[in-house]
Formats: sequence, structure tokens, C-alpha cells
Amino acid sequence: MTPLERRSSISLALIFALRMLGLFLVLPVFALEARKYPGGDDPALVGLAMGIYGLTQAVLQLPLGLASDRLGRKRVIVAGLVVFAAGSLLAALADSVTGLVIGRAVQGAGAVSAAVTALLADQTRDVVRTKAMALVGASIGLMFAIALVAAPPLAAHMGLAGLFGLTCALALAGIAVVLWVVPPEPARHADAPRGRLADVWRHADLLRLNAGVFALHTVQMAMWVAVPAMLVQAGLPKDAHWQAYLPAVVLSFAAMGGLFAMERRGRLRAALLIAIGLVLAVQAGLGLLAASGATPTLAVLGTLLFLFFCGFNALEATQPSLVSRMAPAPLRGAALGAYNTLQSLGLFAGGALGGLLAKWGGAPGLFAATSVLAALWLLLTWPLRPVGRGGH
Repeated sequence: MTPLERRSSISLALIFALRMLGLFLVLPVFALEARKYPGGDDPALVGLAMGIYGLTQAVLQLPLGLASDRLGRKRVIVAGLVVFAAGSLLAALADSVTGLVIGRAVQGAGAVSAAVTALLADQTRDVVRTKAMALVGASIGLMFAIALVAAPPLAAHMGLAGLFGLTCALALAGIAVVLWVVPPEPARHADAPRGRLADVWRHADLLRLNAGVFALHTVQMAMWVAVPAMLVQAGLPKDAHWQAYLPAVVLSFAAMGGLFAMERRGRLRAALLIAIGLVLAVQAGLGLLAASGATPTLAVLGTLLFLFFCGFNALEATQPSLVSRMAPAPLRGAALGAYNTLQSLGLFAGGALGGLLAKWGGAPGLFAATSVLAALWLLLTWPLRPVGRGGH
């Protein structure tokens, strides 16, 4: 990468990181902390509050991406982060779960992922874009890991309202990065060819990747409706959950290098399938544990969390990179917009359906559903043929 490409990649990854850290910080503790609010005894309403921001993101991701073509990437990103900060403030001031639903919905209206990704594509050459996209994906995975470790002690000290206040501050820091750190956006030409969204839906492998990111984030959100309570059942107080998360997260980052080594040896397809298989195995394991009726042990839960993070971190780093590599140049913007839309829909589906499944079928029913979804994802991804390095 050139110095300008490195600066662009790092600064735009930082914007993703600041925004996603705020979103992820509430994830491990939301289901437990929301019980303290009026309406917190309804798992379906709590799940809706967890996932509603994904729905508003999904609705606005493409319109804001198109707006960035006309108005400029930076303007749209700054405006989106302002909306996201306002939603965080509303959630911090909420006095009921219904108020949390409203705040989270406004948060999601600041849907800037497609615009940020498009700006990164604008500022990097084709030959280094995969590295740049992988950096963004890795930053998201890292923020998820940090949030899982940091959220329980932070929630113990400042509560859910304090976490949303911190999220607001992180969004404002992201605005400062956009204005003063990200390089100026390149000039765009009005007659430049643009891909059509309809063409993306006819690209089989892009559809597989879109379905994959939907499945990944549906499973990720849904499982956290039940995992915190399982840790409490195993004897670990909620303010000490970091003791389970920290070893799993650190070890997963050390082990993830093996999957990327497979990519370097031209085995990217196998690495993707193994990562999906890990996610499936963890959902099945959690389901069997919940259905057994026995009190879970911290050792078993810690092992399952470690395996999940191995798969999640690898997928979160490689799938966006594959989208940018596999999409034809005129379709790249449309492909990234569609990918981010499906990611947002997965976040919504995981939170909302996770709450409903926990209400109707308990933890065994929830994990049975996530296991089926992961199995379908594995079957759908099996025919994928990545292009470029690692395509065999």
C-alpha cells in the first residue's frame, strides 16, 4: 500500500471500529440489564430492542449509499454518525424497554457502513483493496471481542444507560476522525459507469456471501439472548463474565492465523467452510447443553465460546474482502451496499427472532433454530468458488 492508502484504510477501519464498539458494548449485557426497565420481563420486547437497529439500518443502507454518490461520501458519513449519536443519547435517557426500542431504531438510521466501504474502495487500488477490506473486517471482529470482555465490568459500574452514553461519545469521536484524519475523497465523474442492484442478485457467488453474512449476524445476535443467562447458571456473576470471554477471545485470535494460512496456500474455500462449520458446531453444542437440563460448566461454555470466536473472527475478516474481490468493477458499489443491507437484516433478525424463540422454546429451541440456519448456510456456501489468490 502507498502511504495514502494506508492512512485511508486505517482511518476508515477506525470509524467502523468506534461505531461497532458502541453497538457491541451493549450486546453481552443487554438481555440482563433490560430486565431492570419497565417491560423488561418480556423476552420478545427485549429481543426487539436488541435487533431493531438492524432493521432501520437495512432500510436506509442503500439510500444512504446512493446519497453518498450524489452528495459526497464524507457528508453522508458525518450526517449518519450524528444520527447514530442522537439515537445513543435517546437510549441512554430511556426509562422503559419501549424507550430503548426507539433509541436503538434511531441508532440504526445512521446507516453509514455502505458509504464508508464505498469511500475505502474509492481510495484504494484494486490490487490492495482486499487487504483494505480485510482490515475493516478484522477491526469489526476485534471490537466485538473487546466489547465482550469490557461490557460486563462497564455495565456493573455505569449500567445500560452509561453504556449508551459511552456509545454516543464514540460516535462523536468517529466524526472527528472523518473530518480531520480520513484523506480527502477523490473527485467523481458524473458519467462514470455504475452497477445496478438488479445485476447483483443475478451473481450466484455474491448471493451466497450475502446469505452468509445474514446467517452469521443472525446467529451472533440470537445466541446472546441465551448465553449470558447460561454463564450465570454456571455460577459466574454477570459482572465477571469477562473471565469467560477474555481467554476465549485471546486464544481465538491466536488460532485464527491458521485459517488465513490456508488462504495463503490457496485453500480459501476450505477455510471458509471450516469457519462456518465451527459456528454450526457451537450452536449444536449449546443446544445439547441447554436441552440436557444439567447445569453447564464454565469449562464447557468457555470451550464453545472459543470455537465460536475462531469462526466468527475469520468470517468477519474474509467475507467483505471476498465481496470486493469477486464483484465486477461496475457492480462493486451495489454489491457492497447489498452485502451491508443483508448484514443489517441479520442483526435485526437475530435480536428479534432470538427473543421470540427464547420465549416460546427456551434456550433449547433457540439453539435448535440457529443450528438449522448454520447448517443451511454451510450447504449454500459449499459450491462457492472464490476468485484470485486462494480460489481453489
